[in-house]
Amino acid sequence: MFGLVPFDKKRNQMQNREPSLFDIDSVFENFFNDSVFPSFYNRSGLMKVDIREEDASYIMEAELPGIKKDQVNLSIDDEMLTIEVQYDEQNEEDNKTYLRRERRSGSMTRSFNLANVDSEKIDAQMEDGILTLKLPKKEPEKKTQKKIDIK
Repeated sequence: MFGLVPFDKKRNQMQNREPSLFDIDSVFENFFNDSVFPSFYNRSGLMKVDIREEDASYIMEAELPGIKKDQVNLSIDDEMLTIEVQYDEQNEEDNKTYLRRERRSGSMTRSFNLANVDSEKIDAQMEDGILTLKLPKKEPEKKTQKKIDIK
C-alpha cells in the first residue's frame, strides 16, 4: 500500500511514516497543539481518514460530521487526490428571554498520492457524515519479453 500516502500541503511533501524523536517539526507541533494553545495552533479542523486495503482496491473513509455532500469537493491533479471541505453555518434561536446566534465557518483539506490507483474508476459516496471512496488498484504492468535475432 505504498502508493497511497497522505500529503502534507503546508510543507509540500509526503508525511513522515514513522515519527522520530529528533524530528524538530513534530516537537513544535506537539508543543503548540490545541490542548495547550487552542487559539494559536488549532488542528481540530483536520478530517480523520481511515484507509484499508482489499484485494482489488483501497477503501478510504473520511469522517465529516455535519457536512453535506455539496460542501465537499473531490479533485485529482497529477496522481494527487484532494478532499476539500468548505462550510459556513449559522444558527439562530429566538426566545422570549434571549437571542442566540452562532456562526461557524472554515475549511479542511487532505491530499493523497494515488500512484497505483486507477483514477478513472474511483467511486465516491457520502452517507451519515462519512465520505467513502473506493479506489481501484491499477493493473500491474505485464512485462513483455522479446527475443532478438542476431544477424
